[in-house]
Amino acid sequence: MTSAQLVDTANALVADSKGILAADESSPTIKKRFDSIKIESTEENRRDYRDMLFSTPDAGQFISGAILYDETIRQSAADGTALVKKLESAGIIPGIKVDMGAKPLAGHPGETVTEGLDGLRARLEDYAKLGARFTKWRGVYTIGEAMPSAACITANAHALARYAALAQEAGLVPIVEPEVLMDGSHSIDDCEEVTEEVLRSVYNELAIQEVLLEGSLLKPNMVISGQDCPEQAGVAEVAERTVRCLKRTVPAAVPGIVFLSGGQSDELATEHLDAMNKLGELPWKLSFSYGRALQAAPLKAWSGQAANLAAGQAAFLERAKANSAAATGTYA
Repeated sequence: MTSAQLVDTANALVADSKGILAADESSPTIKKRFDSIKIESTEENRRDYRDMLFSTPDAGQFISGAILYDETIRQSAADGTALVKKLESAGIIPGIKVDMGAKPLAGHPGETVTEGLDGLRARLEDYAKLGARFTKWRGVYTIGEAMPSAACITANAHALARYAALAQEAGLVPIVEPEVLMDGSHSIDDCEEVTEEVLRSVYNELAIQEVLLEGSLLKPNMVISGQDCPEQAGVAEVAERTVRCLKRTVPAAVPGIVFLSGGQSDELATEHLDAMNKLGELPWKLSFSYGRALQAAPLKAWSGQAANLAAGQAAFLERAKANSAAATGTYA
């Protein structure tokens, strides 16, 4: 894929009123979600659930791309159609999570660095052959006493940049995901300070690795109060602080920023995105790359029953429509 094709794909992923479905839950994570509806996390059930989402009529009007897990990109639906082909038929671009998860950072208790660079070039080539056109890698930062450390910020920024360069070499658009976690009692001031420091470090490393910013996307956390903070910032404050932080750190060459929901409720994640897009013209598109905030309602409606397929798809389409409107600042 040429540089022009990388740019075209990145822009297609943040096309007007469209966002990304994050369906890249690892097997342990999706098991927890299936436990909540009391169904077994078998390969067949995981396949049927994701097929329900991908086959939702008209989903392609609101969803530009879907991030898949290694298992999913290799699966076929019960009718024998590859799930990647189902996405493509719906006008949804297939993507793939390529990191191997956050592991303990040596010498820094309580902190992590994301692993998976070893063998990544070969994996990316394999995923491209399977139909992926974009990728995702997540770095994780915890706010706490003396955390995140400079070591954690630097190590994860370097890994994100190395990954992004390799993804572009393979012709795949990298989504760079530095997530400052909501876990903890920290204030929104703390979150803003750490998020700004993290993003500065990430874009410094991306520049060193000569990543083509026009052919990449950013998937950050919102600037938000810790979930245990006694004083929770309102929607307007979250929107204003998040946009301020991004303006200070994210180059205008980046075509789009697709937020993670990060543990927020479905509704709150939508309201925050809508409020940001109501603030006026910005250097980049602001959209969504939600997992649970798009999936919680359809998962419950489906509940593992084939008879509930239409109900699950209706619930998914409703959340997709709501976030589509939020991506243009027209959510009511």
